[in-house]
Amino acid sequence: MMEKKVLFTIFGGTGDLAQRKLYPSLFRLYKKGDLKEDFAVIGTARRPWSDEHYREVVIGTIKELSDSQEQAETFASHFYYQSHDVTDTSHYDSLKDLAETLDQKYHLEGNQIFYLAMSPNFFGTIVSHLKSQGMLDTDGYHRVIIEKPFGSDYNSAKELNEEINQVFTEQEIYRIDHYLGKEMIQNISAIRFANNIFESMWNNRYIDNVQINIAENLGVEERGGYYDKSGALKDMVQNHILQILSLLAMEPPVAFSEKELRTEKIKALNAIRIYSEEEVKQHFVRGQYDKGQLEDKKFVGYREEANVDEESATETFVAGKFLIDNFRWSGVPFYVRTGKRLTEKGTRINIVFKQVPVNVFKQDLNEQKQIESLAPNVLTIYIQPTEGFSLSLNGKEIGQGFETLPVKLDYRNSTEIVENTPEAYEKLILDALNGDGTNFTHWDEVAQSWRIVDVIRHAWDQETPDFPNYAAGTMGPQAAYDLLAADGFEWIWRPDEWYRERDLLNEK
Repeated sequence: MMEKKVLFTIFGGTGDLAQRKLYPSLFRLYKKGDLKEDFAVIGTARRPWSDEHYREVVIGTIKELSDSQEQAETFASHFYYQSHDVTDTSHYDSLKDLAETLDQKYHLEGNQIFYLAMSPNFFGTIVSHLKSQGMLDTDGYHRVIIEKPFGSDYNSAKELNEEINQVFTEQEIYRIDHYLGKEMIQNISAIRFANNIFESMWNNRYIDNVQINIAENLGVEERGGYYDKSGALKDMVQNHILQILSLLAMEPPVAFSEKELRTEKIKALNAIRIYSEEEVKQHFVRGQYDKGQLEDKKFVGYREEANVDEESATETFVAGKFLIDNFRWSGVPFYVRTGKRLTEKGTRINIVFKQVPVNVFKQDLNEQKQIESLAPNVLTIYIQPTEGFSLSLNGKEIGQGFETLPVKLDYRNSTEIVENTPEAYEKLILDALNGDGTNFTHWDEVAQSWRIVDVIRHAWDQETPDFPNYAAGTMGPQAAYDLLAADGFEWIWRPDEWYRERDLLNEK
């Protein structure tokens, strides 16, 4: 393993993301030897912290990961802090001086990664100052990692991209979508392209529909102010869901490389039908949670949450149907569902296969009763909180007669494996260190995602929704079930039914 020589400069170094994700991820890379002696981190933000206080904060974020206090302190000794106003040119001069000092001290060979863990409003300002103040005038590589949201619609995203492109090339820009760092998201390609049993059937001749679920059982928590301006469509569909869909729908790449994978993902996104506003009303539904009770837990409605407008029309739930206009997927609906305050937290994909052409078990000879249809074969990919796969098949029930029974072939990663799996941010930061953009989003992917979503957003903005329309603890409004029923399908994942059957779900 080669040690990575690099200077990280983290804009927003005192923030929640840096403390919850970035510092623990950097420490894991340090423990594994990807970062050793020759690295340094500059944290910048408005707060007037000292290096000593900054290092104490860093040590606090890794206390559960470190083997000893000495190890934690040695790691934190590579961290330096500079109070910084991103609009003040003179602060970049000070930042440059510190960067040059650290480059010599740690033999970093001019390699720099800038992590913008701040509001996107400042991205353009920051990168233009990095260039104008000569911070990029070093011999090594210069890469910038950018958090979502990347714009709030196509036009704002395009403007932001053009600002960043004035300074960094597309190959130097790493737009992070942490879902792409998740183990089972990366496993989608393995399931498809390493198993002929699936790849040979991965088309409209054998697949009835595809269902992508990202459910959250939490409400908006302390993010009410941000979320009320965003909503579920922009927060989840534009990035995470469309990225998952592109991996499921893309054609096999010529080689498993960054360039080839990206080419096929972009083709898949370009093949998604962009709806008219009338089609949006037919194929997409939205919801907002009301108060509710699940077991002994009572929840307030979205409009009662902190920092949320009491008349808010922001959606906390989206369900919809995407259609892909190409030879492989013509006629196969890709259903998506995401929301807050749903029954369970879970991200899972259901690939629903077509029924056999003739059900020879229609008539049970012993029972003299009609069996109208068999349960569908379903391949489920569990992404979180559990990781693994299951495949449901039809077998014969034990005993007389020939009644069929769904059986499940099931594999889940053990708790130990899940706990020791590299966290998404750790994997993505290492990818950026290696110059590998495979699991980051290219501008062409971002642009097409916004084109698809903007039409939905615009159609919804023409009407005032009848909110709230689903109780907290359920799996969304009735309209989400009607959407599939209209096509003769149903949601495969229905965790709320278990609670309903036991009278543990209060929907009034």
